[in-house]
Amino acid sequence: MSIAFGNRHPCDVVANVDQQRQVECPRQHKPWVLGVAVLGSSLAFIEGSVVAVALPYMQADFAIDSAAIQWVNNAYLLVLGAFLLIGGAAGDVYGLKRVFLAGTALFGLGALACGLAETIHGLIGARVLQALGAAALVPTSLALVSRYFDKGERARAIGIWAGSSALTTALGPALGGWLVEVFGWPAVFLVVPPLAALAIMLALWRVPVDTARKRAPLDYVGAVLLAGALLALVVAILDIEIVQQWTLVALTLVLATGFILRQHYSRVPMLPLALFRIPAFSGVNVMTMLLYGALSGILYFLPFNLVQVQGYSALQTGAAFLPMTLMIGFGSILAGDVIDRFPQRIVLTMGPLVAALGFAACALPGTETQYVSDWLPGIFLIGMGMTLCVAPLTTAVMNAVDDSDAGLASGVNNTAARLAGALSVALLTAVAVDAFASSLDEKMGRAGIPAAQRQQLLDDARSLAALEAPVELAASSGLASAIENSYVDAFRRIALACSLAAVLSALVAWITLRPASPGVVPRAADP
Repeated sequence: MSIAFGNRHPCDVVANVDQQRQVECPRQHKPWVLGVAVLGSSLAFIEGSVVAVALPYMQADFAIDSAAIQWVNNAYLLVLGAFLLIGGAAGDVYGLKRVFLAGTALFGLGALACGLAETIHGLIGARVLQALGAAALVPTSLALVSRYFDKGERARAIGIWAGSSALTTALGPALGGWLVEVFGWPAVFLVVPPLAALAIMLALWRVPVDTARKRAPLDYVGAVLLAGALLALVVAILDIEIVQQWTLVALTLVLATGFILRQHYSRVPMLPLALFRIPAFSGVNVMTMLLYGALSGILYFLPFNLVQVQGYSALQTGAAFLPMTLMIGFGSILAGDVIDRFPQRIVLTMGPLVAALGFAACALPGTETQYVSDWLPGIFLIGMGMTLCVAPLTTAVMNAVDDSDAGLASGVNNTAARLAGALSVALLTAVAVDAFASSLDEKMGRAGIPAAQRQQLLDDARSLAALEAPVELAASSGLASAIENSYVDAFRRIALACSLAAVLSALVAWITLRPASPGVVPRAADP
């Protein structure tokens, strides 16, 4: 049982960094801190795997194309990526526990709104609310672990955090598939609020209140500039006909330049550019973008393949991911010590290379497949590669900065991962639509389908595998089969692109994580 001193928790003075004084948190309280951090982070991580399984059913329910349905994913990732830095910095300024609680509450309310949404626009708006909560929740959950465990304990604690979060996430696809099949897709959101309430109660009861590092204004202007630049870039990639594409590219460059200049000249920047002069820090974040971009791409498009081409049910689709996610979950718990026993350069080079083999293997199956022989090898290799990366990568980035900047470092790394997901899905959707249309046009030409009907179908190519063949052509011309085979052609290009990104991630790790690279630097984030 917790012992209190008056109204204060015995660990309340742990994080008084301003006085350069740290009182060790009693060991009996550390498991509660770790448990709450795991539960909180799992809320955000499980949503990604659960929602991925539900997306094909949302697309059918709302009768929208691939460009529209991906905004359920991209709206969340873009807002999350834009405000993660603010969330991490806010934890350092106002206290990790306060920001964690606020983020968890907002995330739960956003999930409730998603589950009750009756239109696609309402769902996307609720996902934005969810993302704002996750932007505070995700970086502070990891920063709590980093702050309350010293460096001797941190690798193991982060390994447990990463592994346990991945393990709970592993249940996401199967749970999501079952919820969709039994209750419908809104249930994948409605399962979140009770877990959020539990995390809040445990945090209020057992997590110490850390004092603020400094009272400095947060850079909301920088966050808006970053969000605007990313939104303009994603819309430009999707080629949505709102304004000319070149205008969006120019706007992206202007806003991105404004963001960089503001960070350079600001007295208290949201993203201190000095951090990126640390080879280990910059290298790990670049490889995070490449590797998690590849993972996000395959996890986004594979469920559409399994449901719309292979004919899997929601439950079967969720179960298909279990070998990978269970491997990451259990393996990451054990992998927390790997980076202490082996050079991080070797570990974080080998992991992406193994994952690259898995992504490439996913390009092999056609339209008639068997799960064990066709899909399992690739899924297994992706899981093995990511197992070698998740906990060591997180440990490497947290060790690259001073302890007082733990929230900021966590925010930067999570920003890299989430923005990689949004940009990857947007870019790969453009690649998929182009490959799908090209393949379908060729197949329809060989089948002798009239030019007018061919053009009408190509105009709807953004629907990808959800494209419906006209009844009069479906059976006689084999058009339905042509649509499925065209999506497989597009998916193969996606899988190979993901494999290339993973190889580049390994190359970045090998170049930047040299033995001489500094592991910890003195307060690089300070102005």
